Amino acid sequence: MASARAVLFDFSGTLAALQARDGWFTGTGLDVAQRAEVMDRLTHPTATVTHHAWEYRDLDPALHRQAYLHVLKTSGLGDDHAEQLYQRVTDPAQWTLYPDTAFVLKSLRQNGIRTAVVSNIAWDIRTVLTAAGPDADEYVLSFEVGVAKPDPRIFTEALARLAVPAAEALMVGDSEENDGAARQLGCDFALVDPLPINDRPTGLVAALRDRGLSL
Repeated sequence: MASARAVLFDFSGTLAALQARDGWFTGTGLDVAQRAEVMDRLTHPTATVTHHAWEYRDLDPALHRQAYLHVLKTSGLGDDHAEQLYQRVTDPAQWTLYPDTAFVLKSLRQNGIRTAVVSNIAWDIRTVLTAAGPDADEYVLSFEVGVAKPDPRIFTEALARLAVPAAEALMVGDSEENDGAARQLGCDFALVDPLPINDRPTGLVAALRDRGLSL
């Protein structure tokens, strides 16, 4: 690819992660393995879910709530616990940036490289980043634009906002299927591992440097 003039980032598992905190599962009756499975279903929803709202969950906040409450309740949580955990999932204060997220966004801006967060999401994630200091130039969120990855139209929207051609853009994400779809337009793609926060201190830096970007 030509030297990147823009970098598009996925959100969950790429820039930030949601990790269960003490007390989240108190009184649920779930063991450690079951709790881990619930968190995985919430943050890495790859399994097929039989619910009418699932397919369109990232396009409408109401459908998102219905779909994920269904996931939580079918995972063994009662109504009250399911509602409490869902509220935490959609609370920006409960999310944590990866250790190198702020450094990467700041460095890209200083180097004149435009950035966008391109996320399948049904709630506003902007303050997860801005509360910690870093920010992206654009946010292209599925529930706001009416289209979700891997549909190439969401990447087209991001590129248009950044005024950068696909051949000069890099997409960074944790999903080969969803984020890697940017390659259909001619973007480069870097896959990152959605590890726990403390297990991936420099994953973004490594991914960008591997694509020739100096930070």
